[in-house]
Amino acid sequence: MTIVYAVLFLLYGLVFGSFFNVVGLRVPKGESIVKPPSHCTVCDRNLTIKDLVPVFSFVFLKGKCRGCGTKIHWVYPVMELATGLLFAFAYLQLGFSLELIVAILFISMLVIITVSDLAYMLIPDKILLFFIIPIIASRFFSPLTPWWDSLVGAVVGFGLLFFIALVSKGGMGGGDIKLFFVIGLVLGTVNTLLTLFLASIIGTVFGIISLRIAKKGRKTPIPFGPSIAIAAVIAYFYGDAFVDWYMNLFY
Repeated sequence: MTIVYAVLFLLYGLVFGSFFNVVGLRVPKGESIVKPPSHCTVCDRNLTIKDLVPVFSFVFLKGKCRGCGTKIHWVYPVMELATGLLFAFAYLQLGFSLELIVAILFISMLVIITVSDLAYMLIPDKILLFFIIPIIASRFFSPLTPWWDSLVGAVVGFGLLFFIALVSKGGMGGGDIKLFFVIGLVLGTVNTLLTLFLASIIGTVFGIISLRIAKKGRKTPIPFGPSIAIAAVIAYFYGDAFVDWYMNLFY
């Protein structure tokens, strides 16, 4: 039954991933996530069921709109597949537990802010505010050890990013600062610091590759949200093991 449930979580993740794309693209622009229905942004054709099957529609349509032939951005299928795989992985790691609720909420938020940051270089406050209440509630029923580590992690995450923003004179966006507050609630102090460390490495590598591909200057802004999201997922599932491995190198 474990495999069956994992497949179900995968399928649910694919569907929610498609919805998260819509949320991440519309909320920053102040648009409704319900109206108008999904449509091609070039020819304005309303999408049908054939166009909306997560991942598979992209493959069958060869990455193009059926109406005008415009290329569909790779972000859509990638985020759908990532959400599905992460939902399934979370279930396989945590089973049916209260912590699984924390994981699903956390993954959902990270997927949405990744889409938003890639599209607009913006992490909307509305998204963070929407998730912060259920995350706090779920952390109450599935607390870290010790329980107050969530509060300390949130303060440390917010404070450290705020300090970096001051020192760098705007080098860190306000959305990143607030995001680390939420990350601290979920991960606690140590894994929040680990997230920042990993995000810095991932962001540097991603930035170098992106700038070379785009052939742009060093001052070209690069969205940091996706790097934070990847680092936060790694820290959530493997942070404790990583810290233990690191400590064993010296003790």
